[in-house]
Amino acid sequence: MLSHIARPFIVSLAFIAAPLGLADAATIGPRPLFLVDQMKDGPLKDKLAACVSEIEAGKILTPRLFSIGHRGAPLQFPEHTLESYKAAARMGAGIIECDVTFTKDKQLVCRHAQDDLHTTTNILATDLAATCAKPFSPASGDKKAAARCLTADLTLAEFRQLNGKMDAANPRATDVDSYMSATAGWRTDLYANAAGTLMTHKESIALLKSLGSKFTPELKAPAVPMPFEGMSQTDYAQKLIDDYKEAGVPPSDVWPQSFNLDDVLYWIEHEPAFGKQAVWLDGRYGKDMDIMDASTFQPSMQELKEMGVHYLAPPLWMLVTAKDGKIVPSTYAREAKAAGLKLIAWSLERSGNLAKGGGWYYRSVNEVITQEGDVYALLNLLANDIGVTGTFSDWPATTTFFANCMDLE
Repeated sequence: MLSHIARPFIVSLAFIAAPLGLADAATIGPRPLFLVDQMKDGPLKDKLAACVSEIEAGKILTPRLFSIGHRGAPLQFPEHTLESYKAAARMGAGIIECDVTFTKDKQLVCRHAQDDLHTTTNILATDLAATCAKPFSPASGDKKAAARCLTADLTLAEFRQLNGKMDAANPRATDVDSYMSATAGWRTDLYANAAGTLMTHKESIALLKSLGSKFTPELKAPAVPMPFEGMSQTDYAQKLIDDYKEAGVPPSDVWPQSFNLDDVLYWIEHEPAFGKQAVWLDGRYGKDMDIMDASTFQPSMQELKEMGVHYLAPPLWMLVTAKDGKIVPSTYAREAKAAGLKLIAWSLERSGNLAKGGGWYYRSVNEVITQEGDVYALLNLLANDIGVTGTFSDWPATTTFFANCMDLE
């Protein structure tokens, strides 16, 4: 029998050769199957291992809405680039994210933040470094290396001159090259060194539409005062929706997101067809919220529902806690479910080494996360106990495999 590393590669070749299209097949590669090998023995591992056997026997996996490409597939590809989006779609991400911000000439582009060009692109190695709000300054003594470069300081034509890179910066760097060359050991520059094609929001819509994927654009908080050149925050929120209307994308294929509740409420009131699937990204983790104490949820889950919010998306750790050595649902998750809110979790495979507790995204369950395969224990709880409708991942093959195995949408 072929190994479960070799078989998916053969499936992927068949997929490339046959006119199936991304709506019909997904290629997951060896990583999801490697994670199964890393699991603790038990019923869940047995179930997933049975799915591995089916793949080895030639089963073709299909894209799933449960599998959401977080910025594309940035575990190995520069985020929010054409290459990253294509990789996510090929791995079966049924929904792919474009974080939306704007340029100096008010054109919408895909970047995680309006002021991250110094860590996500090669701008510091180009003549456009002169446009940076804060030019590169080297580390010296206790002073860290720093820079700050904004999309709002570039025209779209200038933005197009840049290449994407893996999001990283070396705070101890004394020169630009070493500042830019800081990719974490659990990521890779293997693909970043070859290509990193930046995209406008409209271009991302056209690409994802052609790949058969659906859309979850996030309206990013501006790093410049608003209104900007006459564009208000509501103009900005409307502009995002207008791009989907212009492209003829049905509202049912779009899950617009924002950390700003006012953006979500704007869509609910002024674009109700799109507002029906608007997602409030819950950033209250930096405030006085206790995920195990419902009295600290302001607004409450029921109040959010009464405002017309249907989708709530917190980081992974807000949905779970540890009890008796196991991962269990948090009060936050139970309250949201009781209020009838649909939950989306973010972001899997983003914190690095799970053998060391998993980092920030697992902070409420660090004590029981001990190996890479524990990612499936968490996914199983999120999907089957809490009932999340989707999970963001930096490597969507993992969530695609799981969704196929559990027969999730």
